[in-house]
Amino acid sequence: MHHSRAITRKSASNLALAFVVLPRAKRDAMSALYAFCREVDDAADSESVPVEQRRERLVEWRADIRRACGNEPPQLVINQEFQPVIRKYHLPFTLFDELIKGCEMDLDIKRYDNFEQLEIYCYRVASVVGLLSIEIFGHQNPACRDYAMYLGKALQLTNILRDVRTDAARGRIYLPLSELKKFNVSPDEILRHEYSERFSTLAASVAGRAKNFYRLARETLPAEDRRSMVAAELMGSVYWRLLQKLEARKFNVFGPQPTRLSNVQKMLLILRAWLRTSFGSTSPNYGTV
Repeated sequence: MHHSRAITRKSASNLALAFVVLPRAKRDAMSALYAFCREVDDAADSESVPVEQRRERLVEWRADIRRACGNEPPQLVINQEFQPVIRKYHLPFTLFDELIKGCEMDLDIKRYDNFEQLEIYCYRVASVVGLLSIEIFGHQNPACRDYAMYLGKALQLTNILRDVRTDAARGRIYLPLSELKKFNVSPDEILRHEYSERFSTLAASVAGRAKNFYRLARETLPAEDRRSMVAAELMGSVYWRLLQKLEARKFNVFGPQPTRLSNVQKMLLILRAWLRTSFGSTSPNYGTV
């Protein structure tokens, strides 16, 4: 797990942060999953590499993870470390295939016409990671899969709102064109990083959709699986707090630095998640006003 742990430590992402509440074996398993996701995402997003080369690289990752999910030895070191985890938790190739399809969407799609199209993307790059993660966390009730799908979409929409400026710098606009038209915001305004009350209202509408997914996740998580989902619940808490911070700033996301939580805020959320789990709390720490 040497390479996977190194990638996870280097990332300092909110997802990797959530692993600290897990037992060592599950923490290592999640590090292997995270390292795979990180490498595949980087293969798609390396803008210094021509698109066709990135596409070929994703084809290589798909073929290699197929080997890791089967009986063949994978060729890539990350997948070599990941294969025992895949076997232990019976992680299916179909989900990895969907995840790579999501990364491939970033090679071809710079705009989304409507929420229906965007939700396909959110499912592939976020909900699928949730569906893989809950197999590692361990769950009893099949409804936990719905929880993973809802929470993944909530987290991804929050990410999209936070990263409007950095995505625009790459020529990407994830906010649906139908919503831009509804609130009279032009794509060029976003590409020029122009903030307005119209944009604030547009972003608030998207945030409302994210809040609905947080609510659905909160309501769907089965009581018997709450303790095993502590890392996912911590993620929900972190991103819910991030969404609140964006809302407090009226979604002015066009400054030079993305909106983030401080290390102190993150540590407090980790402590709170640990205490809530230790004392048997069954109430999620997100999705309420």
